[in-house]
Amino acid sequence: MSPYWFSEEPEPKDPPITATGWLRVVLRGLPIVLVIFGGLVLLLLLRLIERPLFGLKRPVTPYITRAVCRITLMLFGLRYKVSGKPMAGRGAIVANHAGWFDIFTLNAAQQIYFVSKDEVASWPAIGWLARATGTVFIRRKGSDAIAQKNLFEARLRAGHRLLFFPEGTSTDSLRVIPFKSTLFAAFFTDGLKDVLSIQPVSLVYTAPKGEDPRFYGWWGEMEFGPSLLKYLAAPRHGAAEVIFHDPVRVQDFPDRKSLAAYCEEKVRGGVERP
Repeated sequence: MSPYWFSEEPEPKDPPITATGWLRVVLRGLPIVLVIFGGLVLLLLLRLIERPLFGLKRPVTPYITRAVCRITLMLFGLRYKVSGKPMAGRGAIVANHAGWFDIFTLNAAQQIYFVSKDEVASWPAIGWLARATGTVFIRRKGSDAIAQKNLFEARLRAGHRLLFFPEGTSTDSLRVIPFKSTLFAAFFTDGLKDVLSIQPVSLVYTAPKGEDPRFYGWWGEMEFGPSLLKYLAAPRHGAAEVIFHDPVRVQDFPDRKSLAAYCEEKVRGGVERP
């Protein structure tokens, strides 16, 4: 079975980029590259001090990540809104996954660390950024389940707020597909389930006027390069809203499946609004 989600509807065919579009690619792309990789250099330099002093904890560098993501969204021209409040205590975030833009929209809202499939680590540019910002990479092999669970626990105990995409894949941004409950198991270990909270988050994208409603989705056989060029060349951008639902305590749920089902219901309610 493919790990990627495929729609029953055909993927939209993007028109060729015009000369004006290529000009926008340059005018948007150059500042974005400077901001992202300038921030990356600063982050790596600070990690040289932060790592030996604080170990897994990162008291300074997440602020750089957040600032870079906010500036990048502004340079793209994406209108950005946050509803609700990020939780203050120890815990994890679960959200729907529309596409690679989620990296910026979620990081801009609060200090988090993504949990991502391991192949992302080898992607050009995105992989470098993910590793530098503390992303946790996981494999889909059952033999790695215990090691991954132990890694989650270590990061959660260090106070990291991990962000999971329980759908396991990105979509067309218009729907939420069933959550996989496997990753929720780490929350129920002794010593964690009594202190952790989980906050469901809905990501809602609005396409630019006149564009396909699935404009910000990334699914099927779509590739990163063409998707990036499409966003850079776009005459205008739409909007993104990050909706923070009320956090819930892990100890209030009997098992991982019931917690996953609750979070799925909350996230879907924010995304698939009438």
